[in-house]
Formats: sequence, C-alpha cells, structure tokens
Amino acid sequence: NYDIMEQEFEDIDSSGRWQNLYNEIRNQASEYPYKVAKLPVNRNLNRYRDVSPYDHSRVKLENSENDYINASLVMMEEAQRAYILSQGPLRNTCGHFWLMVWEQCSKAVIMLNRVIEKGSEKCAQYWPTTEELQMSFTDTGFVVRLLSEEDQSYYTIRVLELRNTKTGESREIYHFHYTTWPDFGVPESPASFLNFLFKVREFGSLSAEHGPSVVHCSAGIGRSGTFALVDTCLVLNPSSVDIQKVLLDMREYRMGLIQTPDQLRFSYMAVIEGARLVLTDNSAAQVTRSQVWGVRLYFPNVSGSYLGSTNRKEIFSSVISGDFYTTASRCVRKRHREERIASTAQKVQQMKQRLTDSERKREKWLTSHFAGLFTDLPSR
Repeated sequence: NYDIMEQEFEDIDSSGRWQNLYNEIRNQASEYPYKVAKLPVNRNLNRYRDVSPYDHSRVKLENSENDYINASLVMMEEAQRAYILSQGPLRNTCGHFWLMVWEQCSKAVIMLNRVIEKGSEKCAQYWPTTEELQMSFTDTGFVVRLLSEEDQSYYTIRVLELRNTKTGESREIYHFHYTTWPDFGVPESPASFLNFLFKVREFGSLSAEHGPSVVHCSAGIGRSGTFALVDTCLVLNPSSVDIQKVLLDMREYRMGLIQTPDQLRFSYMAVIEGARLVLTDNSAAQVTRSQVWGVRLYFPNVSGSYLGSTNRKEIFSSVISGDFYTTASRCVRKRHREERIASTAQKVQQMKQRLTDSERKREKWLTSHFAGLFTDLPSR
C-alpha cells in the first residue's frame, strides 16, 4: 500500500500533473446555494466576496439577532471528525467568532495564518496579547483572558479563558497558532506541519468528546482545508486512503478547499509521511525505508548519502523517542557542515597548489632571466 501511494505521488510529480489533477478536482466538486451569505445585511461580514459558506452547512449563531457567520461545519463521519472551517475574524466579527466557539463547545481554535501578511491584515487580533492580557467583546458578552503562552520556533500554544458575562461561566480554550505558513503557499516541509498536527492531537482538541475545533486561516479554505484533509486522511487507513475522494467529500461542506496545486501536492506528502509515522513498527528495515523517504520529502535536494550508517542509528533511536524531525534535520545540517569544511579545505589546498606553481614559474623565470644577464657581463 505504501508503495502504491508513493508510486502515485512520484508519477504525478515526475509528469508535472499536479495542475491537471487540481483542475479535475475543482471540476468534479459539487456546488450548492449560498444565498444567506449574499444577503445585503451580511455583505460586510464576509472577508472575501468569492468565499461564502453554503446554506446547508453554515454554522448558525443561536444567541444573536443575526445568525450569520462565515464558517462551515465539515462533518467527516467515517473518520469521526468534525471541524468548523472559518474565515479569519474581521474587526467587526470577533464577538461573533467567540460566540460561535462558545455555542459549539469547541475546545480549541487552530489558527494557520499571521495577522499581517505581505503588508495586509489577513485576520483581526481577536485574542489578547501578553501586553493587554484581556479583551472584552461587549456586543456578544464575552471576555477573553490570556492564561499562558508557549512559543516554539514555528508555532505558539496559548491557553485562553473564555468567560460568558451573561451567565458568569468560564471555559479554557486552547489556541494553536502556526506562524510560518505562507498565504497561498505550503510549509517548508511536512516535518514541521506534522509535528504541529500531532501536538494539536496530543491535547485532545480534535477528539469527539468536545465540540468541533475551529480551524481558520484568512479565507478558511486553503491552509484550513489542507489541515483538515491531512488530519482526516491520517485518521482513516492512511496507507490506502483515497485522498482525492476525501477532498471531494470535504468540498460538499465548504467551497474551494485546497486553493493551489502546491497545497494538494503538500497534502499528499504529509499524508504519506504521516502514514509511515502512524502505522509502521520500529523494525530497522521499515524505519530505514520510512526515513529515507521522509528525508527525501523534507530535504528534496538531499541525496540518500546523507543517511550514513552512523546517522541511521541516530535516526532509528529518534523515531522511537518521537524526535525524528529534529534528528533528521540535525543530521542533514551536520552533513552540510562536513561538506562545507571539506570544500573549504579543498579550496585552500587548490590555492596553495596554485601559489606553489606560481612561485615555481616565477623562480624559473627569474633564474633564467638573470642568469642570462650575468653571463653577458664583462669579466674583471
């Protein structure tokens, strides 16, 4: 099964068919009415004119005069997963956003964008910073307080207190913020993304015992779609899952999920490597195959020689301890460093050789030139 998935990926990759495959999925995707999103009263509640929630799957606010918010409930029954895919809140919809989190009993908000990207605001600042610590949303009656913030190199985990001022009840909400995923792009490698996804899972945020987690980027379709697609595929039998079918099923609930051929390609990469990590046992042979494939995915310009026997042993133990990505990265960096040192030494040697050759030539020229001069001098 792994071979089939890898072969499919490599066939598409080598023939450059990602754009064609992406177009096929777009053409096959169903379209449903989204009349409520287009009502005049709701126009200023949408971040983008061309991204609207379908009427049949939109999240409806219960305790609000207007029940509209640009968010869709995506139900993947076979995987027993449910997500709310939402646009990044606007400045005038932050209160609605927290009302939705409260009413849907969500345990976590998964944010895949930065507030400002390429000089434009992609999302309102809807949670308190370490400077202000608390934000009030009087239109819907919520107060959000920052309890803790843990910064990693490419993501931040916050614990927030969400308090309903009308009832006095409070809940703890996890805020998982991936900070290095470019708009319309993909993460640098599946490694960091899978680490982030498994961290979200570790907190129990995606389990059925809570309401659906809220997943958002700017529009709530590209990066958000990628996150939900990879997670769902890894819950299903990831060694034989039909990624295209799962994506088409998800598009029944929200339009435009996965925005670019690159995001589709990245989803395949993450599912293939995630499947290896989730399903393989720790026998040396399987780990070798898994991690050679993994390193090829993470570091596409790296040849198999980067996994020398010493590095392999280190990688085997790191898979068992769950720290493969850091180790693989360190091994590659070490190899790069070794090659740079070897390259520098070679250049120094070449330079010395050139200097020696040059000196020999100069000495030879001087000897022959001055020897001729001295022989022409009259004897005394």
